[in-house]
Amino acid sequence: MFILSEIEDTVKIVPNDFKKEDNGAITDVLNEKFANKVVQEVGLCICVHDILHTSEGFILYGDGCSYIKVTFRVVVFRPFVGEILTGKIKSCSPSGVRVSMGFFDDILIPGGALQPGSKFDPAEQVWVWNYEGEKMFMDIEEAIRFRVLREQFTDATPTNHPISTSGRRQSVADIAANSDLAANSTKIPPYSITCAISEDGLGLLSWWGS
Repeated sequence: MFILSEIEDTVKIVPNDFKKEDNGAITDVLNEKFANKVVQEVGLCICVHDILHTSEGFILYGDGCSYIKVTFRVVVFRPFVGEILTGKIKSCSPSGVRVSMGFFDDILIPGGALQPGSKFDPAEQVWVWNYEGEKMFMDIEEAIRFRVLREQFTDATPTNHPISTSGRRQSVADIAANSDLAANSTKIPPYSITCAISEDGLGLLSWWGS
């Protein structure tokens, strides 16, 4: 679920932060820029883990700030395909179930990826799993276990992006595969995950007693 990714960037240190010791000023700038942000083909950055290398700082004429080229590692949320995660139901719609993990909300379980026999109840506005004649309601805020099917990155930034990243598996942007998520949002998220619960042990934790 969480990995370390290596990133290279140039940071700007203002004169007031020159007094900070070690790499404190650099770390503060990097966390402000990357924490809780999505980097394309990397994932959702959580926080800076460590700094691997820094160049000598240089000061531009008339600026007074120090510019330093930094190579660092950041803690990233990027679950692998097939990984099983747990979250809470955020909302339901005819297209599927949206799930939140607290710090990440762009998770969709399409209707076709729910337990066989599941149907959307328009009156209750929730999905219901009809299991051996018993109705199992998927209520909001219920804890749910799911498997990651695929991920999608959507780059809304200019093509000449200043950030370079180290190699990790490349994701093929498949907007059509996640059209349900896009159709129910006024803004396509930069990073989203499509999941499934169509197998034993997956779905509401209360269904399986854990």
